[in-house]
Amino acid sequence: MAVVTNAEAASRAVDLGATIIQLRAPDVSARQVEEMARLLTASKVPLLISSRCDMAIATGAAGVNLPEKDIPIAEARRLLGPKRLVGRSVHTLEAARESARQGADYVIFGPVWTSPTHAGGDAQGLSALARVARSVKIPVLAIGGVTRERIAACLAAGAAGYAAIRLFR
Repeated sequence: MAVVTNAEAASRAVDLGATIIQLRAPDVSARQVEEMARLLTASKVPLLISSRCDMAIATGAAGVNLPEKDIPIAEARRLLGPKRLVGRSVHTLEAARESARQGADYVIFGPVWTSPTHAGGDAQGLSALARVARSVKIPVLAIGGVTRERIAACLAAGAAGYAAIRLFR
C-alpha cells in the first residue's frame, strides 16, 4: 500500500508496484480531497481514503483507512456497506485485536521503526509486528520506517504487506 498526499505520488507508486493507494491529505479541503480522489479512482489499483467515508462514497473509492481514534469500524461499515474495505491504523496489539473483533478488513500496525512521518510514536519493532500478525486473522500491514531493505523482514515477521509513505515520494 502506498500512502500518498497527491496524484503525482500516486502515479509514481503505481508505476513502482503499489497494489493499493491510500490518499492521506489531512491538511487540504474536502474539495481538494474529492478532486484528487476522482483522479485516483481512475487508477488501475484500488483507492482508500484516509478517514473520509463521505469522500469514499462520493468518489467510488474502494474504502477507507481509519486512524485509531476515528469513528467506530461498525459505523464506517454502516456508511460504506459490505463491499468496501474498512481498515484501521493501530499502535498496539490490543487495538489490532479490537479492530479485528469490530470487523476491520485489515490493520496497519506501527510504527515498526522510527519514522519522521510518525513523529512522537515509539518504534514498536519487528517482534511486536510478529505478535500482532500471529494474533489476528485479518491482514496486518507494517508501517513506519519501512524501506526497501526492510520489506523482507516485515514479511518474515508475518505481515501480509506494508504501507509506505516515503518510498513513493
